[in-house]
Amino acid sequence: MSFSKTAFYAKNVPNGERAVRLLLSIGAIAAALIFLSPPWSLDLAASALGFSLTGIIGYCPACALVGRRLEKR
Repeated sequence: MSFSKTAFYAKNVPNGERAVRLLLSIGAIAAALIFLSPPWSLDLAASALGFSLTGIIGYCPACALVGRRLEKR
C-alpha cells in the first residue's frame, strides 16, 4: 500500500456536498457575528468553522462513524 493511501484519510464527502457545507458555514459565521452577542457568536462561529473544515478537507468523522464512503468510479 502506498504512503498516500495510508497517511491520509479517504474522502467521504462528495464534491457537491462539500460546496454546500462551505456556503452554509460561511453564512452561519456571518450571521453569528452580526446577529448574536459575543459569547454565543464566538461559539457558533467556531462550530461553523469546524463544519467548513469538513468541506475543505472532504473528510467527515461523523460520516465515517456510520460507515459512509464515496463510490469508486
